[in-house]
Amino acid sequence: MTFTPGKVDCKPAEVGYDESRIAVLHKHFEKLLEDGKITNASYCVSRYGKVFMHGAMGPFSYKKGEKRAMKPSDIQYVASITKLFAATAFLKLVEDGVTRLDLPVKEVLPQFDALHFRDITAFDLLTHTSGMYPDGGCFDDKYHKGYWAHIEHYIKSYKAKDGEFDWLTAGLSVRPRKRIGEEWQYCSFGITIIGEMIRKLTGKRAEAYITDEILRPLGMKDTCFGSELNAKNAKNHIVQHKWSEKYLKDIIAGKKPDRDDELWNQMPSTSSGIVSNARDMNRFGTMLLYMGTTPDGVRIIGRKVMEKATSHALFNVPNFCWGANDKNRGFGIGFDMRHGPAFTFSDGTFNHEGAGASALYMDPKEQLAAFFFVPFKADGWHSEALFNTLNIIWSGLK
Repeated sequence: MTFTPGKVDCKPAEVGYDESRIAVLHKHFEKLLEDGKITNASYCVSRYGKVFMHGAMGPFSYKKGEKRAMKPSDIQYVASITKLFAATAFLKLVEDGVTRLDLPVKEVLPQFDALHFRDITAFDLLTHTSGMYPDGGCFDDKYHKGYWAHIEHYIKSYKAKDGEFDWLTAGLSVRPRKRIGEEWQYCSFGITIIGEMIRKLTGKRAEAYITDEILRPLGMKDTCFGSELNAKNAKNHIVQHKWSEKYLKDIIAGKKPDRDDELWNQMPSTSSGIVSNARDMNRFGTMLLYMGTTPDGVRIIGRKVMEKATSHALFNVPNFCWGANDKNRGFGIGFDMRHGPAFTFSDGTFNHEGAGASALYMDPKEQLAAFFFVPFKADGWHSEALFNTLNIIWSGLK
């Protein structure tokens, strides 16, 4: 299997890591590739702020006979890990005194000043405890019509003469499923709303705020929002399946979005919109691990607000999404903090995963930041590509 090494800062032994475990990781990825579960794999892992393992393996695309090998610099969607950028951006506004986590959303977005919604706060949205209906697939409710379906219907009927494009009111046609704080329910739409709050609070699109305040200061040159993909960087975007192949070809050809796509693009892409590679994402993760300031002195956010965000924010809040039966869902403010028998990382580790799939984990006790892509080749969800990979990475710690 083709493996392409990436740039590292030191040898594994220099940061107390057993180098032989990297070969075990590669063997694991090879098995996933041979079984047709993933298209390729890439990773970047650091300890004490130094990258000691970094590389990519497998073909560039899903196509049989693909001869181009994936490179560590190639990019792809990080999906829901985008939510960590949105949370960090909002928390920056909190520490700057622009807003607070406990203020009702209605004070920023008047559409929330209505029955069922007026008591919801930014804290509730960032912790997925607002009671708003969770993502499709969380529960077996075949008659439920979700936010995006209501917005799509609104887009199809919208005319400029109707006035301002108000996607949020259309989405709020879906009533909450639970009371505030009653359950942890993974709601991507809630983080889209956080993006709209950022726009109202700053006067600029959330994507622009995140780019200016996080991506550029960190030097994440290979990272952008999908709406900013151009012919140059789209050529280095892995091709995971047929629909993404067409999407990327259209960008490379300079095809303009149609009317409906332009309207969709007016909504913040803060729940799932960033494109990046493993090295850039490890840079972001290292900043988070060091509580907002990188080891080389780039300050993105303050230590105290990061300490709060990465501490357990929920107490005895159950989770039943996707068949779970958790009595006390581990979650910070925007940051996942679950632990359990499946994982070997330290207590206090914070993280987020992205569908399809990718993962970013920060272990403060071990001073380890790990990011990896394992793009699924077929529809479905392969736990061994995520959970087993994490355990292999952590197994090298001395």
